Amino acid sequence: MQAHKPRGSVKYDPLYDPMTAKGTGHGSDYAPTYWIGTAGPPPEDDGPVTGDMDVEVAVIGSGYTGLNCAIALARDLGTEVVVLEAHGTAYGCSTRNGGQAQFSAGRLKRSQWIERWGLDVARRLHGEMLEGFEYWRGQIRDHAIDCDPQDGGHFYLAHKASVMPGLAKEAEVLRDKFGYGARMMSRGEVHEQVVRDQEAQGAMYEPDGVGIHAAKLAFGYCRVAREHGAKVHVDSPVVSWDYRNGVHHLRTPGGTVRAKRVAVATAGYAPRSLHAKLRDRLLPIMSNSVVTRVLTAEELAAVGAQVGSPLTDTRTLRHYYRMLPDNRLQIGSRAAITGRDAANPAHLAALREGMARKFPALRGIELDYSWWGWVDVSHDMMPRITGLKDLPGAFYALGYGGNGVMYSAMAGRRMAQLIAGQPVPDLPIFGTELKHEGWKTPFRRLGQWGLYQLYHYRDERQK
Repeated sequence: MQAHKPRGSVKYDPLYDPMTAKGTGHGSDYAPTYWIGTAGPPPEDDGPVTGDMDVEVAVIGSGYTGLNCAIALARDLGTEVVVLEAHGTAYGCSTRNGGQAQFSAGRLKRSQWIERWGLDVARRLHGEMLEGFEYWRGQIRDHAIDCDPQDGGHFYLAHKASVMPGLAKEAEVLRDKFGYGARMMSRGEVHEQVVRDQEAQGAMYEPDGVGIHAAKLAFGYCRVAREHGAKVHVDSPVVSWDYRNGVHHLRTPGGTVRAKRVAVATAGYAPRSLHAKLRDRLLPIMSNSVVTRVLTAEELAAVGAQVGSPLTDTRTLRHYYRMLPDNRLQIGSRAAITGRDAANPAHLAALREGMARKFPALRGIELDYSWWGWVDVSHDMMPRITGLKDLPGAFYALGYGGNGVMYSAMAGRRMAQLIAGQPVPDLPIFGTELKHEGWKTPFRRLGQWGLYQLYHYRDERQK
């Protein structure tokens, strides 16, 4: 049994890479994000595992998905559940994202859903997103989670004129095929009603979109889960996982957790060594984010933000950004390919340049926060919430591709239902597994580098 490492005894490692790391470690400081810097103290937890225990369900990962799975298991199903977290509560994606709740999950558009599965399945998947958004809103409202919600819809801004026809076509699909109130906006309307982004040539507006404080949301979920009887054990990474005689043996530094069922909710942060049946079902993608100092009155006028809800541009290597309640601007985009290159100043410079193109008055502005983190991108660009057919009693919810802030709440609930043997909607995100790419996955980074060059050309140079 290894000794417990108290919080902060291990310095945060900004170069951690789930593709090459031998494990997750434990006891680390949080990433230096705006959310952690302004959320206040972390929520109360149940400390590290300090001995062997037997439980009904163990959830690996204490982010949005894992905590919502624990809430649904404990609150709705009366199930004994423990959450195992390698570091502090919501250490990974849930405190490093952009705080944007959008009306989607995964990377595909509605038109692409139709191409892949046909209109009937696409409509039912759209309905799942609608229900998921309402469930997520209800979690915040009913449990009084104070996460600074900024409602107002999602604005998908055209970063060049040539993408406007495609946006208009997608808005038409949303209206005509799904009965959803998407609409187009001109450049003038965007500048007058939304934001004075100098690149924006227009936008597609979606009625559902909310900006939130990422860490306050996660910490609120932790409080709710514990109030309903779930245990949240921090600094307790799963260092080995064996399945024997119908029981999962999850060894942590402080003891072994024996569970009848296991739910994996690690997003892009699980090392490849967690379990062979889970290995290489995702390609972790890095995203950078910065938050400026508080803007002056003149700078605020130049940015002209009329909303605090999500803003996304149409680049394949997209920028996501918004004005925060304290008059700072947050903006993020894709960055390094490997962990060892994460701190390369070229990535921060590129993000700064992207912000300056949108808002020239902010060129060279001081930054109060700068961080990066891993996004769980599936090989087919859609998430899965399902069981592992080759590992009885094991389930996972993974692959949001950067669109998990909203749908992770419903995904956690759906995973709890699967664990309990309850029916879930007949949809491909529940009925199929993420493809297991095996040895190919590390080599995909070579392809990723090539694709990034192509995407950059299309985004920035192609008219």
